[in-house]
Amino acid sequence: MSRLPSLAHASLATRLLVAALLVILVSLPLAGLGLAHHFRASATAAFDERLEALLNVVIVEVRYDELEQRLQHERSLGDPRFEQVFSGWYWQVSDGADRVLTSRSLWDQRLPVVPASGPEVRDVLGPRGVPLRLIERDIRLAPLEAPLHIGVALSREELDAELAGFSRLLVLSLLGLALLLLAALAAQVRWALAPLRRLQASLREVENGEIERLDTRLPAELSPLAGAINGVLERDRRLMERARHAAGNLAHALKTPVSVLSTQADGLEAPQRQRMKAELRRIDEAVRHHLARASAAGDAGLHRPSRCLEVLAPVLEGLGRLAERRGIRLSHSLPEAMTLRMDPQDLQELVGNLLENALRWAATRVLLSGGEEGDECWLEVADDGPGMSEGQRHQAMARGVRLDEQEPGSGLGLAIVGDLVALYGGRFTLGRAALGGLAARVWLPAGPLSKAQGAAAAAPRKRSCQ
Repeated sequence: MSRLPSLAHASLATRLLVAALLVILVSLPLAGLGLAHHFRASATAAFDERLEALLNVVIVEVRYDELEQRLQHERSLGDPRFEQVFSGWYWQVSDGADRVLTSRSLWDQRLPVVPASGPEVRDVLGPRGVPLRLIERDIRLAPLEAPLHIGVALSREELDAELAGFSRLLVLSLLGLALLLLAALAAQVRWALAPLRRLQASLREVENGEIERLDTRLPAELSPLAGAINGVLERDRRLMERARHAAGNLAHALKTPVSVLSTQADGLEAPQRQRMKAELRRIDEAVRHHLARASAAGDAGLHRPSRCLEVLAPVLEGLGRLAERRGIRLSHSLPEAMTLRMDPQDLQELVGNLLENALRWAATRVLLSGGEEGDECWLEVADDGPGMSEGQRHQAMARGVRLDEQEPGSGLGLAIVGDLVALYGGRFTLGRAALGGLAARVWLPAGPLSKAQGAAAAAPRKRSCQ
């Protein structure tokens, strides 16, 4: 039972080859047994016909000499082995009593006598325990009253050697045929499943973002499947674009009413103004959070690889000017060949939130760095600010939580980063930076371009945004 699950998840090629192997293992041995049985029967029948011909020659040449009252055999059977002692070729004529006539090869031995009205063939043990094939029959010879029993026996060695040789040849032939059939079936399976491998490769390219549609130049059985998958992919793209546009439209639609309400709240008395401002701030935080999630592209598998430096250049340039006004040095150390399977807009929002949070708390310096670890790429934003304790880091990951109410902002930055990273199947951690402050690091799926670059091409170059 333990082998059933592995076979259930086996590939189509493995299933076909296993089925073919089972057919071969059943059919070829059965065919071999049939051929061996037929050949054995044919060879034995031919051997018995030879025996019967020799028996007839013996019968024709047997005489009874009335003067000497003994049996005589007129001439030799034509094979010298009947004259060689214990050669395995024997004949014998006997009346069941004292009258016995044998070939010279029998010497002082005798063949077993069993009455037989017609030619009968059986296997016996002859002199020195050699297996013999014996044919015998009874005849009447005038003027004898008792019937004569005549037998001719030949050694089975020749017949057994012929049968053994055919069996060896048959086994070798069937083994060769089995290997040839398996090789031919393997080639046939590989050729027949080639379109499936092309479809799999095309799916992998779509997953890596290298192409947007599957190749539909496939056999008639697979072309409709590829077309249906393309339809699903196109529909998903339209839905994502529609969601982004809807999120943007919703943001603009809510921006004006919230601003109007905030302006009107300024004319209220202090207690009412504070409550109104607090509720408006909650609405703004909730809208920003859910709009950020709605506008995120999501799974990394359907996006083209994005070069980090090219995508983040506008973010680094804009935040670099903000850092310069605050007297903070913003620098980055990213490999030029580093790519991520991530929507450029999502990558900009993710890194922008991390950099904005670092600039809010940094004293003099913020560093953006990155690298590769296996099939993942990591990005880290570190600052030289006060940092956070373990409890504060855990609390900061919660949506809308702010550790310092005196600082401007909604507290959604790190929570939005966590949501984006989760949507792309990555990881997000907060720790202590080498600069002394907070280090926010994310791991995301690497693009094919990053994996293909050598170590020299992936060497980081440090530059300052000032």
